[in-house]
Amino acid sequence: MNLSDGSLVAVLAALAVALAGAALSARLRIRLERSIAVALGRALVQLTIVALVVDAVFANLGLTGLFLLVMLAAAAVTSARRLSPLPNALPIAAASIALPAAAALAPIFATQSVPVTPRYVLPLTGIVLGNAMIVTSLAGRRLRDELSARFGEIEARLALGFSPRQAIRPLRREAVTTALLPVIDQTKNVGLVTLPGAFVGMLLGGATPLEAAVVQFVVLAVLIGAGVGAAVTVGWMIRRLVETPDGRVVLPEPLRN
Repeated sequence: MNLSDGSLVAVLAALAVALAGAALSARLRIRLERSIAVALGRALVQLTIVALVVDAVFANLGLTGLFLLVMLAAAAVTSARRLSPLPNALPIAAASIALPAAAALAPIFATQSVPVTPRYVLPLTGIVLGNAMIVTSLAGRRLRDELSARFGEIEARLALGFSPRQAIRPLRREAVTTALLPVIDQTKNVGLVTLPGAFVGMLLGGATPLEAAVVQFVVLAVLIGAGVGAAVTVGWMIRRLVETPDGRVVLPEPLRN
């Protein structure tokens, strides 16, 4: 793999910008500099590995499937860390990411709206998995925190005769809304505030602006569908986790104040 002088300069310049952000975090005692450094290091290593293996993956649909499983596992582990100390955080995260992503992508590939080839399947599925991971983390973490902070409110609803589902519903709604705001705002402002990666990538690859716009719209629509599914699924699974068969809501020990 060859790296041109221009590419190396671009990497160093971008790294300098990110490190300046880390230095500002340290100066203001925000304490994100370690997380920034770890994120940059992981991104550099992971992208390098992807660049080395991508030719082999693109040449074989079976290898593409295996690579996607690795991506799903990494996404589930990342979300599970955000959801901890919830019990069963890993299976909750994995199901909340995988099931909505598969449901959102199925009609796209089934109708061959996008060619079912590694060159298309891998990047599109990766984008959807990544977005579902973020939504799962945001919605699950928000609901986890709200359950702990507003447990008295839930108990009051239960005392009034509400079911656990009804008592938790306002908290779930807030968690889902918060988690979906980024992708909804991105979709509303596409072309006005941002030019997303799929659009830019297709233009750089030689596609016409109209072709790039169509693909980008498909990506954004799938992201919204998968995102809603991820947020709803993680909320449902967390509710089931704290609901008892006799109609009570019992928080796991780590969430109790």
